[in-house]
Amino acid sequence: MFRKFLVLLAAALPAAVAADVEVVEEIIAKVNGEIITRGEMERTRQELTEELRSQGYGGPRLTDAVRQRQNDALRNQIDQLLLAQKGKDLDLKVEGEVARRLAEIQVESKITDVDKFHEYVRQGSGMSFEDYKQQLTNQILTQRVIGQEIGSRIAVPEAEKRKYYDEHKSEFLRQEQVFLSQILISTEGKTPEQVSAAEKRGADIATRARKGEKFTELARQYSDDPETSKNGGELPPYRRGMMRKELEDVVFKQNKGYVTDPIKIPTGLLIVKIDDRYEEGQASYEEVENQINEKLAAPRMEPKVREYLTKLRQNAFLQIKDGWVDSGAAPGKDTSWHDVQELKPQTITKEEVAAQRKKKFLGVIPHGTVGNKPVSSRASVPAAAKAPPAAEPAATSGADPAPTPADNPAAPTAAPPAAPNQ
Repeated sequence: MFRKFLVLLAAALPAAVAADVEVVEEIIAKVNGEIITRGEMERTRQELTEELRSQGYGGPRLTDAVRQRQNDALRNQIDQLLLAQKGKDLDLKVEGEVARRLAEIQVESKITDVDKFHEYVRQGSGMSFEDYKQQLTNQILTQRVIGQEIGSRIAVPEAEKRKYYDEHKSEFLRQEQVFLSQILISTEGKTPEQVSAAEKRGADIATRARKGEKFTELARQYSDDPETSKNGGELPPYRRGMMRKELEDVVFKQNKGYVTDPIKIPTGLLIVKIDDRYEEGQASYEEVENQINEKLAAPRMEPKVREYLTKLRQNAFLQIKDGWVDSGAAPGKDTSWHDVQELKPQTITKEEVAAQRKKKFLGVIPHGTVGNKPVSSRASVPAAAKAPPAAEPAATSGADPAPTPADNPAAPTAAPPAAPNQ
């Protein structure tokens, strides 16, 4: 895993060698082969300070609040790593959710260039795009593990859920929006003959989809968008004004399951399927029952989550450096630190990884504004303004995730990526 920078611990080396070593980062905890660094803890403290300051805290009151919250900072980091590792053990697949979340962020950032978007994430989060994506992946894995291993075992009575719905109907008012999947047939740099062949291929794919072949499989096999194709073509939700008008006029008139003819866009041909549609107005109880269940189950889950995390700690290889405290430590568990005697440099740096992963995104670029504000997608994700919080897992069950963006064609003007392609 390429989650960390090369980490050198000068203290673990002979004095003669240590003098020539530059300490890039300091490891403060090891969790089943993964590490937590001082830099990560400092970044968490800064984010916490900014969050509290935005809530009106200041002076000694701010200092005290940060100190109190910081007491659980290492615990929260260990919690998230343990849950993410458990998610991998359970073979949970979250790539599609991660991609969709990143796409939503890129849509809101209105940055279509991939390299510029990665730089935007780096400046906003204080970490590389790869580290940001990994942290987001861990966050979503955390939520999935909690939902599967704990939430699924907690039953909320039907009467209680219906009572909540009746008393909080204003929470379930919806704006009109559509959920789409796409297949992009690229025509960039093609000869007229190749373009003609691409048009025939696009028409054939659309026909096959209408006859019942799985759109997700067709997207994985034929779509030229390297990012959304991995997720079966899935895109973030769209409201009116967020995509090219010629596409919007189609998808907001048709019903769930409709597959468009190939639509010509600057980078190729776009085939879009309507996965779902929400009309504007009050959502029915049946449509939001799962959402209500998660909300009401959360308080019941908290003590059970801590019990579960204690068990994970008991079975984990866990070492914590002197001076740092895990406030969620398992009773009787030895987590004392053992210095590393030998350091083996990593064979690849994060910069090299990022260079290898650079790809050209294709895809629909939504655009538009509502009033004087840019239109945003499903959840209001603060466009990489800050890193995804290493939130305490007990409070995060069942978050709504997202796909990696593309050079979107659904937009008439250069807008954010991650919608039907450009």
